[in-house]
Amino acid sequence: MQQDKHPDYHAVVFRDRAAGYAFLTRSTARSEQTIDWDDGETYPVIDVEISSESHPFYTGKARQVDTEGRIARFERRYGQTDAGDAT
Repeated sequence: MQQDKHPDYHAVVFRDRAAGYAFLTRSTARSEQTIDWDDGETYPVIDVEISSESHPFYTGKARQVDTEGRIARFERRYGQTDAGDAT
């Protein structure tokens, strides 16, 4: 691996403000803001709008698509065709 070609890979805290959730991971992202973490160290913090703690898909609050209603509407509009009907 060539030296000085790759960005600095360091510990970063990502914080979801909506859910009040934060997690420590490694990233190449940079931030001027810092946070004191549970282990007593200070890490850069990046605020995100949505994470797995607040995303509707992962929290089970996702809107369900009414597929039965769509099929019924299609059949009403275009009618069901019989395989034996040769018109």
